[in-house]
Amino acid sequence: MARSTAPRPGLRPGQSPAARRAAPGPRPVSAPRLAPGRLRDGIVGGAGAVALLWGVQARPSARLDAFFATGAHLTGLLAGYGVLVLLLLMARIPAVEHGVGADRLARWHARGGRYVLGLIAAHTVLALVGYAVHTRTDLITATGGLLSYGAIAAATAGTVLFTAVGITSARAVRRRIRHETWHAVHLGALLAAALGFVHQLAGPDLAGGLLTRWLWSMAHATVAVLLLWYRFVVPVRAALRHDLRVAEVRDETPGVVSVLVRGRGVARLRAEPGQFFRWRFLSRGLWATALPFSLSAPVRDDTLRITVKVRGDHTRRVRRLRPGTRVLASGPYGALTAHRRTRRKVLLLAGGVGITPLRALFETLPGGPGDMTLLYRASDEGGLVLREELETIARERRAALHYLLGPSDSSYDPLAPRALRALVPDLAAHDVYLCGPPAMARAATASLVRAGVPASRIHTENFEEPSP
Repeated sequence: MARSTAPRPGLRPGQSPAARRAAPGPRPVSAPRLAPGRLRDGIVGGAGAVALLWGVQARPSARLDAFFATGAHLTGLLAGYGVLVLLLLMARIPAVEHGVGADRLARWHARGGRYVLGLIAAHTVLALVGYAVHTRTDLITATGGLLSYGAIAAATAGTVLFTAVGITSARAVRRRIRHETWHAVHLGALLAAALGFVHQLAGPDLAGGLLTRWLWSMAHATVAVLLLWYRFVVPVRAALRHDLRVAEVRDETPGVVSVLVRGRGVARLRAEPGQFFRWRFLSRGLWATALPFSLSAPVRDDTLRITVKVRGDHTRRVRRLRPGTRVLASGPYGALTAHRRTRRKVLLLAGGVGITPLRALFETLPGGPGDMTLLYRASDEGGLVLREELETIARERRAALHYLLGPSDSSYDPLAPRALRALVPDLAAHDVYLCGPPAMARAATASLVRAGVPASRIHTENFEEPSP
């Protein structure tokens, strides 16, 4: 059931409405951003350059063993390049994270991982069959012969590690293992990449050319430095510089808490409404896991706020955090920000605790009366998070706020195209910011497209939290 409410006064962040209006807003941000299309073109162009490298060195031959060997060389080079791309996508480079978005990077990484595993398998089979044909032996004998070479043994160990990563990344397996286990297995991908690099340097495509070896080595060294810098050095430096600590843990609704984190010079993090951090709380049971949570309010007074739904071991421990607990925050990440906006009118569409980044955008996105509309989907009134704040913002900004209440299996769908157009008559003229559970986000996206909103103006970002 769709329900509209008149805004009610009441603000929970600890400021009166007048004080909040007088407080300085977030500092303008001009961080570099790499557009998704440019990154995609760069990846494809790099693959083309690798194929060209193979083509220049390939020697046509009618021999069957040479045919298999040539195919093994191409798939091996592309697999090695693919591993570099996968590592680069997950290096958390700010320009990439802010321009492409964490969820899209994760999807590209998952899809690319399947391609890389396929290339590794093809390379293994082609190399084995080619060697068997060349030595005129059976596959078992050929396997033993190949493993006698050190570089081949290294590649085999790397293949086993990559396979383990692929298996634990499968959705059915991922849901059944702890995040710490999944993370430990994924660290093995770094060792696998190093073993693969050793194997590649010994191969005929790289061993014979000094320039080729240098370029391949520089590519690996560059990715290694980026990983080390952005995944380790930058978070540690930020922790030392800002000295983040838990200031308060506040109950919002049953099962939902807000955590206020305060530090020094937090504005220098340049966090924007709509972005998230990966939070590592240095307390028992939480220090080993980086939890991704969006900011649920703009940054003010050197304070960051997140709002968390309690639904597993990790989030239950977040609820029990004590003031003074030290915090390591990596970020900010994400592209669900004002920079995606292309239209004057904006629709914010939230589901459940997905309201958190949209609440920050609801307060800060520029616009006059009538320019902002927030639709909040929940099963019942008890599922509405930060309700008083939303109603206060709506009243002060003269923005539309609608609660879409009802069970997900109800015969009436408040997110159907006709229902959305009834609530937002000029829907097709809006930019849409969408955040909610994956199933809700997919259904809402399909409805918005059928209602006439171009897919390019539907801005969404979802990231999965670690399993309990």
